[in-house]
Amino acid sequence: MEFPQFRKLSNGKSYYKITGSAHFIELQNIGSKWLSYQYHVTQFPDLLRLQAMIDAAAPFEIIDAQAFIDIQKQTEIANVN
Repeated sequence: MEFPQFRKLSNGKSYYKITGSAHFIELQNIGSKWLSYQYHVTQFPDLLRLQAMIDAAAPFEIIDAQAFIDIQKQTEIANVN
């Protein structure tokens, strides 16, 4: 599998850049803002979700890099502790 891979939720509320077998960036729409989160996946349920993203299983859809970049230009970095 080559990385990065790009996905979005079918409702268009989240976009994903999968950068490795256990890493991804999420751009999430909340109200009128887009927030950016980075994840390093270690828990089994999260690994299953990441695999579903990679497989483009519903509700995940394949997108191209430009679609992700267009949304990324609108984001703010979320500070999650």
